[in-house]
Amino acid sequence: MKNILHLFIKHGDLSIADISKEMDMSVPTITKLIGRLIEEGYVLDFGKQETNGGRRPNIYGLNPEACYFIGVDIRHFTIHIALANFKGEIIKIKRNIPFVLENTPYCLDHLCSIISSFIDKIAIEKSKIKNVAINISGRVNSESGYSYSLFYFDEKPVAQTIEDAIDIPVSIDNDSRAMAYGEYMCGTNGEKNILFINVSWGLGIGMILDGQLYYGKSGFSGEFGHYPAADNEILCHCGKKGCLETEASGQAIYRMMKEKIENGSSTSIEDKFRQNTVTMDDIVHATLHDDVLSIEAMEHVGSYLGRHLAGLINIFNPELVVIGGDLSIVGDYLVLPIRSAIRKYSLNLVNKDTVVRATRLGDDVGIMGACMLARSKMLKLI
Repeated sequence: MKNILHLFIKHGDLSIADISKEMDMSVPTITKLIGRLIEEGYVLDFGKQETNGGRRPNIYGLNPEACYFIGVDIRHFTIHIALANFKGEIIKIKRNIPFVLENTPYCLDHLCSIISSFIDKIAIEKSKIKNVAINISGRVNSESGYSYSLFYFDEKPVAQTIEDAIDIPVSIDNDSRAMAYGEYMCGTNGEKNILFINVSWGLGIGMILDGQLYYGKSGFSGEFGHYPAADNEILCHCGKKGCLETEASGQAIYRMMKEKIENGSSTSIEDKFRQNTVTMDDIVHATLHDDVLSIEAMEHVGSYLGRHLAGLINIFNPELVVIGGDLSIVGDYLVLPIRSAIRKYSLNLVNKDTVVRATRLGDDVGIMGACMLARSKMLKLI
């Protein structure tokens, strides 16, 4: 029956004849299965559909109140958290909750308390919330519930630790992969081969290949930021030198701007740099308000990133490359240098069918992805 629910998620409301055709199953069998889903409360009968003559079919669709899901999108300095219904509609969202991401037990406790506080304030029975999906940066095994880059303190998976604290099933996934899934489910036009580039404090990638979220053998796919591409001696937080994100990420922009300021360059946010209070939002805001140093840093990162995305395009031949994450808010200041470098360094025959654009979901792409993952994991669709 989960295949029928997946059809409703993918196509919206359908008739029994539509479902029968899509699944290549008999009308009586589909009728019986739909009846069971209605009894279980997952599907509603919306009555007859208006047609241009002929017998009017009944239309069926997901019951939005069947159950609910919570998505949690952890950023470097904030958290977004949202409640979605069974149709995938966001019915409550709280953005930019102050939060400093650190690999400490205190930080994990703070995360649990933020989620618990959100649950306490929504007018939904706790038993109807079927899954809480949490986006975490770095190496995450969504099947085991372990995060190896953050909150890896003891033998218990971090997903289980949070589940014990909030008393609701919890799943975790890599933040870039969640963004890719959010864009795929809510921001595309049927493309099935997608590279989602998460340009935030760090750099990651989520991949949709042939319509499926790609995890790799151990669930660690997407560590594009640690591709050994940079010709420098900068030590990455992973412990190695030459990682791509040391030249193409938010932290790279911060470092470059700081060095330029120390060497005499000026910027509208110079005081914040000197006081060590500058944030990614400050740099984004400065870029959008024509701050030359910020724009130059964005262009450098875009060009550097585009050159190495060209290699991925040559390998995967995707229909769509989506630029998302905290820095994508600057739009063409980042996207245009990426496009230019991709055209310069990738094979023309390969890149001519690839669209490169910013995410259509804006700053909500991560939280949308978390909510969609929560539903799909509850239904065992991924």
